[in-house]
Amino acid sequence: MTITEDKILEALRQIKASEQGANIVDAGMVCGLKIQGGNVFFMIEVDPARGPSLEPMRKSAEDVVAALSGVDKVTAVLTAERVASPPEEHHASSGLEHVANIIAVASGKGGVGKSTVAANLAVSLSQRGLKVGLMDADVYGPSVPRLMGITGLKPKPGNRNKLRPLAVYNTKVMSMGFLVPEETPMIWRGPMVASAIQQLLQDVEWGSLDVLVVDMPPGTGDAQLTLAQRVPLAGAIIVSTPQDIAVIDARKGLEMFRKVEVPVFGMIENMSTFVCPNCGHESHIFGHDGAKEEAKRLGCDFLGAIPLHASIRETSDRGTPISIADPDSDYARAFRDIADKIIAKLGSRREAPVIVVE
Repeated sequence: MTITEDKILEALRQIKASEQGANIVDAGMVCGLKIQGGNVFFMIEVDPARGPSLEPMRKSAEDVVAALSGVDKVTAVLTAERVASPPEEHHASSGLEHVANIIAVASGKGGVGKSTVAANLAVSLSQRGLKVGLMDADVYGPSVPRLMGITGLKPKPGNRNKLRPLAVYNTKVMSMGFLVPEETPMIWRGPMVASAIQQLLQDVEWGSLDVLVVDMPPGTGDAQLTLAQRVPLAGAIIVSTPQDIAVIDARKGLEMFRKVEVPVFGMIENMSTFVCPNCGHESHIFGHDGAKEEAKRLGCDFLGAIPLHASIRETSDRGTPISIADPDSDYARAFRDIADKIIAKLGSRREAPVIVVE
């Protein structure tokens, strides 16, 4: 049976756009409808501020179209072509008035252990006596809840319709992973991601913090630009493995932060050396000193190397960062040494940032 645009729109009229009864088709929210054989693609334009709460609506829209005869695959994407400007008074209630320093932990590509590094750095900074927050800005693949052992927990509402971050290991934590089920894919376009990150920054009661560590998604896209434009970052940290292809992408990430005038604190080489858990023999599986040499070439500091060891992976999977699970290990000390270098770069800077809204 041939699937037509009229049949798809008729099915989508079952999906309510609001409690008042309007459906998403008559409300003008459905756009970009494409049919290729049995494959259907369409977008639902929404208020980006309501992104997480509208994920069930997106899924329901997919389901009603998938139930039509002749449809093999459906992809519905939440989008927002126009992001509403925050009100002028937003500066006064941004939630970041008492956050002294915001640090982005970034990588040019995925799979380099950036989130593991961010979690352990946040904990290590806390162990040094700082008041620390950890924000998971990886909207598409939030892993901080699992790394910090708080998967499945939900933040509670606070004052002025804000959310209270969860607290674990003396660190305040917020992630998109708390707001949607772990297995739910975030099928969003760029404006939705930008709005989600802004909400995680400004609609959370971070309170008084010396450092807010932001675990960025990999790459150089909307999330990085949103963060650089919305808040004055104290600095960025680039994570890479020694492998040439990872270093090339890390270089792009570093140059992006420089172009938007964000100070780059330096590079970290993760999975630097494989240490055999049985005999202790060291092997350079991904090469050696690639990130260190690249940092030197680009004129930025090399903050340190983290080895590839089973205990780091095992403790991360259990939700207990190595800095907590085995604080006397060489691996935990490596993270603390990097944390000390970061503290030195921050110096005595404790003034509250000025929120820039464009």
